This record gives sequence, C-alpha cells and structure tokens, in this order.
Amino acid sequence: MALNYLWIGFFLIAFIVGLARLIFLGDIEVFPEMMGSTFTNAKTGFEISLYLTGVLSLWLGIMKIGEKGGMVNALSRLIGPFFNKLFPELPKNHPAYGSMMMNIAANMLGLDNAATPMGLKAMRELQSVNPSKDTASNAQIMFLVLNTSGLTIIPISIMVYRAELGAVNPADIFIPILLATFFSTIVGILSVAFVQKINLLNKVILSYLIGFSSLVCGLIYWFSRLSAHEMETYSLVGANVILFSIIVLFILMAIRKKVNVYDSFIEGAKEGFQVAIKIIPFLIAILVAIGVFRASGAMNFIIEGISSFVLLLGLDAGFVEALPTALMKPLSGSGARGMMIDAMKTYGADSFVGRVASTVQGATDTTFYVLAVYFGSVGIKRTRHAVACGLIADLAGIVASISLAYLFFS
Repeated sequence: MALNYLWIGFFLIAFIVGLARLIFLGDIEVFPEMMGSTFTNAKTGFEISLYLTGVLSLWLGIMKIGEKGGMVNALSRLIGPFFNKLFPELPKNHPAYGSMMMNIAANMLGLDNAATPMGLKAMRELQSVNPSKDTASNAQIMFLVLNTSGLTIIPISIMVYRAELGAVNPADIFIPILLATFFSTIVGILSVAFVQKINLLNKVILSYLIGFSSLVCGLIYWFSRLSAHEMETYSLVGANVILFSIIVLFILMAIRKKVNVYDSFIEGAKEGFQVAIKIIPFLIAILVAIGVFRASGAMNFIIEGISSFVLLLGLDAGFVEALPTALMKPLSGSGARGMMIDAMKTYGADSFVGRVASTVQGATDTTFYVLAVYFGSVGIKRTRHAVACGLIADLAGIVASISLAYLFFS
C-alpha cells in the first residue's frame, strides 16, 4: 500500500511541478524531459536487472554450496541468540539466519554485488514462514531496515571515486562514514523495535550491541593510526580477501560433507535467474517514478526551499549543496552516486561539499530500491511500517553525516 501511494505521489507531484514550469516560466522542455526520463529509466531498470541476473546466479549458487556444506547452519548458531531476540517470530536455527548474516557481512565490507543476492535469498527464506504472503512480516521489516540503514565498515567504492576525482586523501571520509552508518543502523533497529515492541534491554541484545560497538570502536582506532595509503590498501585488499576466503571455505566444507559442489552451484544459480526475472517489473516501476520526479524539477525545488529555511534560521548553509545526494540516496543508488560525483566535480573532491556528499553516500543504503527489489522478489505488496522505519534510519544517517562532516572537515 505504501509503495502504491508513493508511486502515485511521484507522478502527481512531477506533473504539478512540470505544469507550473510550463505555464509560469514558459519552459517548453520540461515535459519532453519528463517523458524522456520514463524511457531512459525503464531501460536502466532492465539493464540493472539484466546485470543482476549474472550476479544473482553466481552468488545464489555459492550460497547453495554453503547451505549444503553446513556453513549457513554454522552462521545461524553463531548469531542465533541475538537474532532470536531481534526476530522473535522466526523459528530457532532457521536457514534465514545464515543468509541474513552473510548479507549483512557483505554490506559491512562494501561489497554490494555480493550482498544483494544473499539478501534476496534471506528474504525468500523469511517469506517461507510469513503467514500473509502479500504483507511484510515483522522479521522481513526488521531485516529490510537493517539493509537500508547500510552499515558499512569499508566504503571501497566511495574511496575509489574520490581517488579518481583528485582527492589528496581519498580515505579521509572513512571514519565519518563508519560513525554515520553506525548511528543510522542503531536508529533503524530502535525504530523497528519500538513499533514491534521488541525489548532491547534484554541482556542478550545488550551484550551483542555492546560487543559490536566495541568492535567498531576498535576498528576506528586501528584505522585512525594508518596512513592514507595504508588505509586504502587494507580496505581494498582486506574486503576482497575475506570474501574470496568465504567462497573457498564454502567449497571445502561441502567437499568435507561429500556434497557435489558443481551440481549444488547449478541448482542455486537457476534460482538466481528466476529471482532476477521476477524483479524486473518492480525495479522499472520505482526507477521510472523517481526519474520523472527528478526531471520535473521537484528535487531542485526542495533543495532551494531547504537552503532558504536554513539561512532564515541563521545557520551555516555550506552543506546544502550536498543535499541532492542526501535526498536522492533513499530513492536511487545510481542517482545518488551521480549527485555525489557531480558535487565533487563542481566543488572539488576535497571541498566541504564534496566530503559531505561522500559521507552521506556511504551512510545509508537506497531504501526504495532495496524495498522494491527485496519485497518485489517475494511478491510483498503491503509494506506496513517498513518505509517509515527505513526513512527514519536514513534521516539519522544524513543528520549524522552532516554533523560529522562539520566535526571532521569544517
């Protein structure tokens, strides 16, 4: 239901803004641009889905090897006590625990291509115990918000873009992003827990949260002692070594259990192909709506209004030029990436605006993209409080990013 209203809202607002530009400003290009964006974004949605077909086939094949080799069950036992409290409706030792852990681990390492198929597998496993197949369950909502909060320890792609655009120290946004995404995740968990009445003061949940917070603080301390070159090298090499080691470990465990590794891979890859095909209409629908909203000028209108309001309050509006990245981030990952690159090209990679945009880009994931792809893959139509909680996490990440940018770079 929320996606229905959101989709309608994008088109209606775009139409009203476009009509106002045509009548009052005589902008005869606005509606051709809006119509052009529908075709462009429909093509983009299909191309993304086509690309995902290969990635999904690969990683769901790997996950099937891990599942038959017992690795997924091992991960389930490792995080079981914490997830049993965070997902009280999910049966103990359910396969979804392992898939969710793999997805979250890939997100933390900044490996989006690996995270998506693992997340889709987890969503399908959660759907197997969902009593109402067209309505998001509490477990599915909690998992989706954990994804949209975008907890990232190593923002590899952002550091690469900054290096390409001439940043003296491409990794100088590492600690701000780590802190911002951590705040976003904590707020996301709190918001879902409040709605679902989950007791976060439970000693098991507190123990895991304190332990994870200590790990994050330790990583921050270790990375802060490295040079820029060392930080970038460790981040890039470490993430990929860990990921490839996981693949090899899956294969070795499967061999130990005398599993036919190749046949297991093919079985999982076939599932990945089917999931990718199912995603296409959902992805095209949301990307077309977002494209029309952008092309109408509605996004620029919002930015100008925020700038005027900030100046009216007598506050520093130096961050406002980076807000297109922040506002686009929940809507479109590629759109937000384009906004970030544009900000760095316009103002400089080492400018305050460039660094704010980079931090915002790494602070959260693309809420509506994740929602459309993950829920669309299992046919969820009623999203309940998923959108609201996801956007609350996004807002926390954006506010934290801006505040941390002033702390580190002003």
